[in-house]
Amino acid sequence: MALSTPAAPSSALFILRGSTLLTMISIPLIFRLLLVTSQSSGNARIEILNLGNNYLTGNVSPWICNLSHLRYLDLSSNKFSGMLPQCVGNFSDALEHLNLANNSFHGILPETFTNRGSSLSMFDVSHNHLEGQLPRSLANCATLEFLVLSNNQFDDVFPIWLGSLQKLKILAMSHNGFYGAIGQPKKNIVQFPQLQILDLSYNRFRGEFPAEYIFSSYAIRGISLSHKRSFPDSYSYYLQCSITITNKGIEIHYPKIQEDFVAIHISSNRFEGNIPEFIGKLKGLRSLNISNNSFTGRIPSSFGNLTLLESLDLSHNQLSGQIPQQLSQLWFLAKFNVCHNNLTGHIPGGNQFSTFDITSFEGNPGLCGDPLPKKCENPEGILLPPSISDPEGSGIKVDWIFALAGLGSGLVVGVVLADVAIAKWDEQFIETVGMLTKLVRRMRRCRR
Repeated sequence: MALSTPAAPSSALFILRGSTLLTMISIPLIFRLLLVTSQSSGNARIEILNLGNNYLTGNVSPWICNLSHLRYLDLSSNKFSGMLPQCVGNFSDALEHLNLANNSFHGILPETFTNRGSSLSMFDVSHNHLEGQLPRSLANCATLEFLVLSNNQFDDVFPIWLGSLQKLKILAMSHNGFYGAIGQPKKNIVQFPQLQILDLSYNRFRGEFPAEYIFSSYAIRGISLSHKRSFPDSYSYYLQCSITITNKGIEIHYPKIQEDFVAIHISSNRFEGNIPEFIGKLKGLRSLNISNNSFTGRIPSSFGNLTLLESLDLSHNQLSGQIPQQLSQLWFLAKFNVCHNNLTGHIPGGNQFSTFDITSFEGNPGLCGDPLPKKCENPEGILLPPSISDPEGSGIKVDWIFALAGLGSGLVVGVVLADVAIAKWDEQFIETVGMLTKLVRRMRRCRR
């Protein structure tokens, strides 16, 4: 997962995004030039610096630490290397947007996010070579909305301590070395009250997935579809955040993130146990990927309540039982995959299910029906065997339903049902009762 931002408007200072000019200027010279310009411009202050999408190489100069009025810094998609400056977390109290993605930075994230008055809203260090533990000082960034750590070499447990961030909406940690079970919070407080997008895929998490602790506030708060709004507002004049989520090697791009958008991607870990029923309460869920784990049990029928769901991947687990018929009511479901599980029964038909091919269901020997070549012997559900005649040749036909009723509720109920059914043949009533008695005895012997 990675965030992308378009170029800032031309009125901002030092926008050199995608400029070939920068290939001829040394990195230290750039930052010294910026500093001199800022100091010699009287009341003018450099607030926006966009150097993204160039061919800049080398280390980021410590001169950047002197740009104390920056609100927007984008160094993404270059060829920067080396370690991040120690000031990266606190050189500007006004800094809202910090994008260092798609470079070759290595080492650890500095433990310098110590300013509780920080304005940082977006922090993206994805697609680098960063390692080690996450700095616990990130919990001081009270205004943080987007935290993107994907495609690095971080080696740490799940940062449950980030749950106190009241505005955090996106937490992307895919393709790292995060590990261990995600435990319950120690205090009985709401965790991650605004979180909408969680990407933990391709790590080493294990145990049960505690969806109810991570998304409880979102489900309780509910969703208002009457006024969809893209976020953030604080600097939307020069920033419109988009997001790209990778699903089965296919990148799905969302040009704007709506406030009712929810995505959970936890694929390729070691999660186990039942799929949390709680997920069925996340009415805004658009994308759910729990593939390549060890989930067991049945697919929750409550998933039929996820009316906005567009992508559902449950493949490569150990799920059993039938595919809930309620899923056929998901009108926006464009991608569906349950391959390589232990599912059985008839594949739901109609609506979106008529658009899914065989690859969505393969690897489940117990499944039958379109689009699989295996056809169901009883596609309409469980039917009782046909009526039988009295073996002694009386010519009277008796339905199995009467016999089953007699077995389940006692012979008396079976006799009463038989009496109602053949009331117009009173003269044969005694024969019928005798025949039912024989049949019930024979069925009981078979059951033994």
